[in-house]
Amino acid sequence: MKKFVYLFALLLLVACTTVPITGRKQLKLISSSELNAMAYQNYGQFLNENKLSTNQRYQNMVRRVGNNIKNAVEKYLSETAQASLIQGFEWEFNVVEDKQVNAWAMPGGKVVFYSGIMPLCADENGIAVVMGHEIAHIIAGHGNERMSQGLMAELGGVALSYALKEKPEKTQSLFLTAYGLGAQVGLLLPYSRTHEKEADRLGLIFMTMAGYDPYEAPKFWEKMMEKSGGQESPQFLSTHPSSESRVADLRAAIPEALSYKK
Repeated sequence: MKKFVYLFALLLLVACTTVPITGRKQLKLISSSELNAMAYQNYGQFLNENKLSTNQRYQNMVRRVGNNIKNAVEKYLSETAQASLIQGFEWEFNVVEDKQVNAWAMPGGKVVFYSGIMPLCADENGIAVVMGHEIAHIIAGHGNERMSQGLMAELGGVALSYALKEKPEKTQSLFLTAYGLGAQVGLLLPYSRTHEKEADRLGLIFMTMAGYDPYEAPKFWEKMMEKSGGQESPQFLSTHPSSESRVADLRAAIPEALSYKK
């Protein structure tokens, strides 16, 4: 029993990583290569089952902003000896035809905007707010962290390869829940308040690194809250409480974000 405890403690120690910039410690039991492979399969299936937007202006803006932020983040990670975090990534940015006010991201650099969120984004600064937030989830490994917690709680912390072989349906369910990809994408609550606040902070920094205006971030979220009008919140706000404190946190983080401006 003691041997098992020691081995388990060693596993936790080895699996403990640090989020870039924030320095928060996190548990990640799954290798990036395993998780990316699973993500690419699910992402391909999603695109097969959903229609890409035919609005070329939307597609061009989202892909341009996505690539600008991606390039800035990759440069930062390379300069700070953290490029291993994006090893094997195959970045892709798409807009799908759907009225939901929503966006989400998968491991390996897959980001999806729904056409319903585009009018609120309005321009490339608005898109950068959402894009920075979603890329932050990817870089911070929030999905890996949540799925690792699920493997620990529901499958005893077994390796992903074993879980996929022995309990494929349960493992697939964990993945879909970790990334909010249930029967209705984005309607689940994939991330904790800690993850969301971290993604806000990192996203603000990432968009600023790429040359976008961080002052637009609190303005965008105010528009999102106004859209809810006290009624059902847009899907993108499902884990983003519509509160003044959240906007205040973004405003307070702007000086830090500006310190990363090139």
